[in-house]
Amino acid sequence: MKHLSAFSLLALALRSVSAGTCDSVRALSDVEVSRRASLTYFKEQQEYWSTSSGDLKPSCILFPESTQELADIVAIIRDNNETFAVKSGGHSPNDHFASIDGGPLISTARLNQVTLNAAEGKVRVGPGNRWENVADALDGTGWNAVGGRIGNVGVGGLLLGGGLSFLSTQRGWAANSVLEYELVLPNATVVNVTQSNYPDLFLALRGGSNNFGVVASFLLQAYPQGEIWGGSMFFPSTPKTDTVILNAIRDFTEHYPDEKAAIIPTAILTGAGLVNMWTIFMFYNGPEPPAGTFANFTAAKPFLNTCKTRSFRDFVRANNYGVIKGSVYHIGTETMPLPSAANIDVLEDIHEHWRNVRNSVKLVPGMTSNIGYQPLPKGMARIAKERGGDLLDMSDDVDRIVLQITLSHLSSINTPQIEAAMRTAYTGFKDRVDNYTAEGVLPETHLPLFMNDAFYDQDYFGRLRPEHQQLVARVQQEVDPDGMFRDRTGGFKI
Repeated sequence: MKHLSAFSLLALALRSVSAGTCDSVRALSDVEVSRRASLTYFKEQQEYWSTSSGDLKPSCILFPESTQELADIVAIIRDNNETFAVKSGGHSPNDHFASIDGGPLISTARLNQVTLNAAEGKVRVGPGNRWENVADALDGTGWNAVGGRIGNVGVGGLLLGGGLSFLSTQRGWAANSVLEYELVLPNATVVNVTQSNYPDLFLALRGGSNNFGVVASFLLQAYPQGEIWGGSMFFPSTPKTDTVILNAIRDFTEHYPDEKAAIIPTAILTGAGLVNMWTIFMFYNGPEPPAGTFANFTAAKPFLNTCKTRSFRDFVRANNYGVIKGSVYHIGTETMPLPSAANIDVLEDIHEHWRNVRNSVKLVPGMTSNIGYQPLPKGMARIAKERGGDLLDMSDDVDRIVLQITLSHLSSINTPQIEAAMRTAYTGFKDRVDNYTAEGVLPETHLPLFMNDAFYDQDYFGRLRPEHQQLVARVQQEVDPDGMFRDRTGGFKI
């Protein structure tokens, strides 16, 4: 069945006046309901990347183990008036997106299937997985899915936010490889959403976050996978090295050497300046990159190089060193066109602005700041369109870079100061992009925000094309006319 039984509906009607969601779910279903005193509750709260999200205390944590149990929970929440949250991996550091204080939290941790259909080249994945679990399950099968670059990241949030992958220059956004969403709608019915049967809802889910219900599973296109070459290179940050690496990022993005190659260059600076360096994830979808593929980066002379031939599983698990827990995290983003080689000073200006923002909060205890430069070559935009498109709908006329800034610190006491610095960072990025565009230094083009890296008060939906803003608003009204997911749960809202 895909609905509560008649008995359960009657019981719900009798209880909902006086019982909250936690009590109703315990009384009406077999779903595990964990309260604050339980070990299960404590362990689940430790699974957030940012300690501030784990510090929020849901009234209970619900652990559905099937689509039907998830639908039963949604039916009960619908008829209560409580705010709630849904959690996949808990990697979003934006409080109240996958965390909540006082209302029920739906953990999808036990919706963790990874079922490969090798004959059809498809894999069904539950939202409760982390990408390392998917890599574990597919290891040795000769197949892979387009997903997270760090194993610890959750499946659900990444796919609903678009998702950048080391395979994106070959396959597009991770969302472009979703073939079907098994979706529990706000009215608790279950629908299998494909491009053919619900085309508008299907498009809205490709970058529309949690505005249309709860996804119980994703059917993904699978791709052949053999050994890869990858790891990280580490460089000291000096004025000379910064110039070499920024030029290398620019040239790599424009003259993309091979669609099988991918990088994530990140500059890291701690408050005390004890760590001042670059770390660059390197990836090649084959046992060995052709000579010269990453030559512009190796010219900067890394002091440590972990790149080698390995399995994809080993690679994404090794990348978990990039997820350091125990701090309060904030992330923000901006999208910019790639400057020409003659205008490398644009990237230098961006980099200097980041350093200035970091310096303004360097005395905050535990302060660490990162800036990542994520290449989006025009070929990736073309592939995304070929695979059915998405809400970001980037044109393939220019190359782009997605900037990601991270600020972390030890105590939530300092959060107001750090949030102000974050706003200074991303508004400064946008002001610079706008000014350089007005001066003709940068080309004018569509520049949506990348949801997975966005700060909670950035206007993700406002940066979509007008026709896509209209589409998601219409679809949301159709599937959620009472505003259950609009008004009662966090996240980027339409």
